[in-house]
Amino acid sequence: MDPLTAAMRIAGSGLNAQSNRLRVVSENIANAQSTSKVSGGDHYQRKTISFAAELDRAAGLNLIKADQVGLDYSSFPIEFDPGHSAADDSGYVKMPNVNVLVEMADMREANRSYEANLQVVKQVRDLVSMTIELMRPS
Repeated sequence: MDPLTAAMRIAGSGLNAQSNRLRVVSENIANAQSTSKVSGGDHYQRKTISFAAELDRAAGLNLIKADQVGLDYSSFPIEFDPGHSAADDSGYVKMPNVNVLVEMADMREANRSYEANLQVVKQVRDLVSMTIELMRPS
């Protein structure tokens, strides 16, 4: 496999991985205030994503892929809101274990990684175009 195609495949796997990461982060942010409708019911639990290296034996490339989406088992913050439908007998409501600041930082990092991989794709495309132009007769 030529180096330009290899660079394109590697960057493409990075784009896909960061796209999955952004999806998980945006889901967490969207549900940062999602609680149960009834007392003692299930509330939103923060999701995490892990990545794994994937070897493409045919091309001899190390690619990245989103391995699995898991759950964050950290503690849930409790707020006093006796009027809430999910409040317990003492008036406390379990809130999702999503910290919006952490999610925003994760989103920013994923976005920058996505943009870096996109820049690699653009550079490869430009190099291919320049190579074609050099091969054309004058």
